[in-house]
Amino acid sequence: MSIRSTDITPTCADFRSVARALTVVENDLPLANELLKGLHFNKPAPIIGITGPPGAGKSTLVNVLIELLVTKGNKIAVLAIDPTSPFNFGSLLGDRIRMTTHFNHPDVFIRSLATRGSLGGLSAKTIEMADVLRASAFDYILIETVGVGQSEIEIAGLADLTFVVLVPESGDEIQNIKSGLMEIADAFIVNKADRDGADLFINNLKKIIHQKETAETPVFKTIATTGNGINEIADFILTAKNIKNTRKEFLLTEKAYKLIQQRRMADLDKKKLQQDIALAYKDSAFNLYSFIEKY
Repeated sequence: MSIRSTDITPTCADFRSVARALTVVENDLPLANELLKGLHFNKPAPIIGITGPPGAGKSTLVNVLIELLVTKGNKIAVLAIDPTSPFNFGSLLGDRIRMTTHFNHPDVFIRSLATRGSLGGLSAKTIEMADVLRASAFDYILIETVGVGQSEIEIAGLADLTFVVLVPESGDEIQNIKSGLMEIADAFIVNKADRDGADLFINNLKKIIHQKETAETPVFKTIATTGNGINEIADFILTAKNIKNTRKEFLLTEKAYKLIQQRRMADLDKKKLQQDIALAYKDSAFNLYSFIEKY
C-alpha cells in the first residue's frame, strides 16, 4: 500500500507523526515536497533562537529553559543543531546529551540534526523542519544553533526572538561590536555570570547597546548550571507580545533562491562529478574553469 503525505500529518499530540514528518523532510524522501506544500499553520508557535560562540553553555541553558516553560503548561519542540565533519559528514549530535532529562517527557519533543556543511549556524534543512514543527501546534519551538561564532547569523532570519549567549571571557567590547552576533540579538544572555569579570563585562555590554540603539536590548545574567536567572528569560519569552521578525523575508528569499537552484541542478550527480574530476585532474593541464564548461 502506498503512503501519502496525509498519512504522516504532524501533530504534537502524536510525537511519532512529528518524527516521521521530520525524517521525510530532512532526507528529501519522495513525499517531502508534497508534505511541505500541505502544511497548515493554524497555531504557528513562536520560534526562539539560542545562539552564541562555542562553550557559552547554550545546551545547558536550553535544558533549564525547557523545564520552566513546560511547568507553565506549554508543549515544547527543540531543534539542536551540531556541526558536521566536512570530510565524512558525520556528526556527534552531542547537544542532546545535556537534555536527557526531557527525552521521555510527554510535552517535550527533541530532535538533533547536523549542519551538513552549512556555515551560518543552521542546518540546510532547518527552515523546512521548523515549519513542520510550527504546523504541529507546539506552543514554543527552541532552536539551538551550532555555535560557530561570527558567521552564526542565519538564526536572526528564522527566529521570532533571538537570544545571543555570551560569557564574561567572550572578548573585549570592541571584538563584540565587530561580531555579527551583536547585530542580531533581541536579548543578550551573559551566562556563567559567577566567573570573574562578569559584572564589568555586563556593564560594558549595556553601554555598547545604549550607544548603538534607541531602545535598550535586555541583558540577562545567568548561571545555567544552577538555574540562576533563567526565570527572567522564561518570563520574557512568555510575555513577548506581537513578535514580528522583519528580517525573515531576507532569509526566505535566500532559501527560495537555494531551493530553485537545487531543483535546477537535480540532474547533476555530485558523486559522478567527483569521479570525473578525479580522472581529469590527472592531466597536468587540468583547469577547473574549463572543466565545468561541459556542465
